[in-house]
Amino acid sequence: MFERPKAGETAILVHLSLQGAPDPDELQEFRELAESAGAQVAELVTGVRRSPDPRYYVGRGKAEEIHAIVESREAELVIFDHALSPSQERNLEALFQCRVLDRSGLILDIFAQRARSFEGKLQVELAQLRHLSTRLVRGWTHLERQKGGIGLRGPGETQLETDRRLLNQRIDQIRRRLSRVDSQRNQGRKARRRAEVPTVSLVGYTNAGKSTLFNRLTHAHVYAQDQLFATLDPTLRRLKLPEGEQVVLADTVGFISRLPHELVAAFKSTLQETVEASLLLHVIDAASHRRAENMVEVEDVLQQIGAHEVLRIEVYNKIDLMDGVTAHVDRDEDGLVTRVWCSAVTGEGMDLLVDALQARFHQAHVRRHVHLQPADGRLRALLHEKTQVLQLENLEDGGCEMEIELTVTDFERLMKKEPDLAEKLLAR
Repeated sequence: MFERPKAGETAILVHLSLQGAPDPDELQEFRELAESAGAQVAELVTGVRRSPDPRYYVGRGKAEEIHAIVESREAELVIFDHALSPSQERNLEALFQCRVLDRSGLILDIFAQRARSFEGKLQVELAQLRHLSTRLVRGWTHLERQKGGIGLRGPGETQLETDRRLLNQRIDQIRRRLSRVDSQRNQGRKARRRAEVPTVSLVGYTNAGKSTLFNRLTHAHVYAQDQLFATLDPTLRRLKLPEGEQVVLADTVGFISRLPHELVAAFKSTLQETVEASLLLHVIDAASHRRAENMVEVEDVLQQIGAHEVLRIEVYNKIDLMDGVTAHVDRDEDGLVTRVWCSAVTGEGMDLLVDALQARFHQAHVRRHVHLQPADGRLRALLHEKTQVLQLENLEDGGCEMEIELTVTDFERLMKKEPDLAEKLLAR
C-alpha cells in the first residue's frame, strides 16, 4: 500500500453525470470549488453512467483512464464531485496511488481554511471529525496484516479502537464548547428581543453577493471576494433606518448544492440567527443561469434548519451584469415589497432596499386579547417570550386572559406559525 502524501496541490477533477450530459454550470462550480481550496486543476474528466459503480464509482474502464491521466500529469490529488463511500475512496487510492477526495471532503477543507473565529474553527473541526469517523481505517493501512481471524488480532484493531475512542472524546469536548458559545448567542438574542431590535438575516447561495451587500448597507469591512465561501464566520452589525428605527443585520455562510450534512449539523448554532430572525433577505445572483436551481437549494437548507417559515424579501443582486434590467421592486397584493432588483457593487437600488426594510419595520403595534385554557401552557409560555404582555388575569378554571402587544410583522409571523391562536383571540 502506498504512503499517503501529507499535501497535494496538482489535482485531477472527476465529474460523473447520471442524468444525461454534464451541466456546464455544475462543472464550472466544481472547478471554482477546487480552486477555492487552493488546487491547481490539471484536467477535468467527465463521464456518463446510469448508476455509480459500487467499487470505483466511475467504473473500471473510466478509473483506468483517470489513472493514466494521473501518471501523465504527475497529479497528487484526484477530487470527485460526488459523495464517495469509504471503500470507494480506498479502492481509488489503491489504484491511483495518490490521495482521493470527494465533494464533502473538498467543502470541509475550504471551510477549514476560511474559519477565523473560535466558534467557526470549532464548528469546522466538529464537521471534519464526523466525516472522518467513517474513514478511520484509511489512516492505518500499514497495520492491515494484523487484522484477520483467530490468533491474528493484534495492534491494528487495538489502534483503530483507541483512535475511534479518542475521536469520540474530542467530538464530545467540541460539542460542550459549542454549547457554551450557543448559550452566549442566546443571551444576545434575548437582549435584542427585550430591546425590541429586530434581526434581518442575509441568506443565499454562495457567491451571490451577500457580503458585498452587507458592506454596502452597514459600511462594514467584511471580506468579500468573487469566490465560493469567501465569508464563513457570521457577522452582526446594527443598521439605522431613515426614520430612526434600528435593526441588526446578520451576514451568514453561503449555501451550496449537496451541502454536506456534517456542515449543516455543525453550523446549526450559527444558523440559529437565521431561524430567530424577524426577516430574511434572500440574496440571489440574478445574472446566474442556475438562478432557479440555486434558489431551490437555499430553500432546502432553510427547511433543514427550520427557517422556511420566516418572512422574507428576495434581493435579486448583480443587475449590473444583466442587459436592460434596472433597479425596481415587486410588491404583493397588500402592497408590501417582496422582491428588490439591485446591484450591491454599484449601489443601484440600495435606496429601494432600505425603503423596503423601513416599510417592514416601521409599523404600528397591534394589541390583542387572548383567552387560554389550562392545557395551553406551551402557548402561554410562547406569548410571554415572543410578545409584550400588558395584562394577565388568571381565571378560576386554571386558564387565563392576556393582553399582548407586538408589531404587525411579528403578529403575522406568529399567526402563521401558530394557526390555533386565531381561535383564542377575543373580539374587544
